[in-house]
Amino acid sequence: MNKQQQPSLNDLYSKDPIAADKIIWGRRSSVLNRRGFLTSSGLLTMSAALGMTIPFARFMPAGLIPVAFAADNAQQIIAGKNDLIILNDRPLNAETPAHLLDDEVTPNARMFIRNNGNPPENVDPGNWELEIAGESCLRPISFSIDELKARFETVTLQLQLECGGNGRSEFVPATSGNQWTTGAVGCPTFTGVRLRDVLNYCGVAQDAVYVGYYGADTHPSGNPDLDAISRGVPIAKALERESLIAWAMNGEDIPFQNGYPLRLVCAGWPGSVSGKWLKRLVIRDRVHDGEKMAAPSYTVPQLPVAPGSRVPDEDMRIIESMPVKSLVTFPQSGTSHDFRQRLTVRGHAWAGDNQISAVFISSDFGATWLPTAVRPAANRLAWQHWQSWVQFPEPGYYEIWARAMDDQGRSQPMVVPGWNPRGYLNNACHRIAVQAV
Repeated sequence: MNKQQQPSLNDLYSKDPIAADKIIWGRRSSVLNRRGFLTSSGLLTMSAALGMTIPFARFMPAGLIPVAFAADNAQQIIAGKNDLIILNDRPLNAETPAHLLDDEVTPNARMFIRNNGNPPENVDPGNWELEIAGESCLRPISFSIDELKARFETVTLQLQLECGGNGRSEFVPATSGNQWTTGAVGCPTFTGVRLRDVLNYCGVAQDAVYVGYYGADTHPSGNPDLDAISRGVPIAKALERESLIAWAMNGEDIPFQNGYPLRLVCAGWPGSVSGKWLKRLVIRDRVHDGEKMAAPSYTVPQLPVAPGSRVPDEDMRIIESMPVKSLVTFPQSGTSHDFRQRLTVRGHAWAGDNQISAVFISSDFGATWLPTAVRPAANRLAWQHWQSWVQFPEPGYYEIWARAMDDQGRSQPMVVPGWNPRGYLNNACHRIAVQAV
């Protein structure tokens, strides 16, 4: 096998993590004991590769690639964005490394990019119009951006958006789509008008079921008769106080790649329901049937399935509220730290339509968990900040894991949750590597 054909560490673990343990860390004999943990010979090999011991190795699950080896820090330049990692450029999709999401309010330059089509060209906000129509719209009308600003109350809210496929890269077997790690999430402030104020002005019929959107982006094929994406939300979600038609992000024009000059923001649900380059809203008397509303797009199995299964479209359900999740934003994974000193650890947590009730951290591969201090959200559907510290007992390799719980008592799983065909809704504990010296 030549060098170009040799699989990477991530490739091996994505195909069969248990086999990867044997290939990477062992030789002829098995490297796993009866409890599923690495044996002493496998641990010696892993420790040598890390260049340090692993004090809590007895708790380390089999098939778990050390975070220190899993990171891919290749970054490219995107206009107006700082240090985002490009996953795809046709169309453009890029995520933000976890440590660059440490700000309480996500800066414009560090907001991830998720495009389904080609952004519009020659955007003129002065002549931009938003049409409101649909079977259940009693008074169809169009608004300019200036008319929206003049006619309706302007509000500013901090709102969390996360791609439904965030964390897809961890599913085994691998699923198709952009291989997001942890960075397809952000929580900036958005300024605009409440969607419900606009819909009520136009009249919502009693048979209204859904609100769908259409944007000015074009299909990747270039075919003008095809929509890149046209999704939406049930009428109850559309009428929430936090659902916005926004023109500003963090007090500035929305960045072009994030939907300038107008976008929909329905936080807490997959980012795909928050249409960018917004041109048309339709009040529907049925579930919206736009592009990427039907399975398998943005849907998951109604019942658990075996990894790698083929699931009929009729057995899928549309993703709505996102699951509970957390992110370690400080320190940066791979950092070195004096083991005699406490290490501050902090990050964010969110839970779709719900609130966070607690966040715990572990430095011994989940054997024990310590509570953190969690701050209230700036407003409903904003993420919450947490902070704590750890004290390492001796030098060596450690991983810090974060696990959040929502106000319904639902907690993040320690490992990747149930497999689904498109790799959605991975809310496994976030892990970072620390070298205590």
